[in-house]
Amino acid sequence: MTDHQVLRVFADPHGNHGNQLGVVLDGGSIPEAADRQRFAAELGFAETIFFDDVERAEFAIYTPLTELPFAGHPAVGAAWIVGRELGEAPAVLRVAAGEVDTWQDGADVWVRGPLASAPAWWHERLESAEAVDKLTGPLVPEQDATQLWAWEDEAAGIVRVRVFGQRFGIAEDEACGSASMRLAATLGRRLTIKHGAGSIVLAQPGPPAYAEIGGRVVVD
Repeated sequence: MTDHQVLRVFADPHGNHGNQLGVVLDGGSIPEAADRQRFAAELGFAETIFFDDVERAEFAIYTPLTELPFAGHPAVGAAWIVGRELGEAPAVLRVAAGEVDTWQDGADVWVRGPLASAPAWWHERLESAEAVDKLTGPLVPEQDATQLWAWEDEAAGIVRVRVFGQRFGIAEDEACGSASMRLAATLGRRLTIKHGAGSIVLAQPGPPAYAEIGGRVVVD
C-alpha cells in the first residue's frame, strides 16, 4: 500500500477520539485522480489528503466517493502536519477552493474556510442532547448529508452533534469540520461542539461568507 500517515483531528484535551485523516505526503506517488479516489476508498476514512507540494501547503481532498474543493477536518489536519514537517506552521493552505488562512492558538489549530465551497450539510435540531446520544443513524434514510444537533448548554455555547454522510460514503462522520462551520455561521456564535463518540470541535463565525474551526490534532 502507498506510504501514508494517519492523524486524528479534533481530539479531546486528553488526546482521545478525533476523526481519522489519511495523509499522503508524497502525492506525486499517486498523480492520477482515479487512483487517488481508489486509495481513499480503500482507506475508508471520512477524508484522505494528497500533498502536491508540502512547502506550499498545497493538497487535494478525497472522501471514499468523491473529491472535495474544501473540507474542515482535512484542512486542520493539513495545517498541523505541514507545521510538523517544516518546523513552522503555515499561514495559508492551498486547496481546490483557493487559499485558506490558518493559525495556531495554543494547542489548537484553526482554519478559516469559505462556506460556499463546503459540503451542503442539512441541519436539524433535536429536543435534547440525550436524543442525539441515542441516535443509531439518521432519522430517515434520505438524510444522507445531515447534522443532527441539540444544545447541551446554550448559555455556554456547548452543542451535542452527530453527522451522517452516506452521500460521501461515510455512514457517520466522527467529527465533521464543514458541518460545524455551517452550524456556527447559522447560529452566529462561537461553539464548543461535542461530536461523535467524544471528539471536540471549536467553531465560530468568520468574516462574511466564512467560518472558522479549530481543534487538537494527534498522530494515530
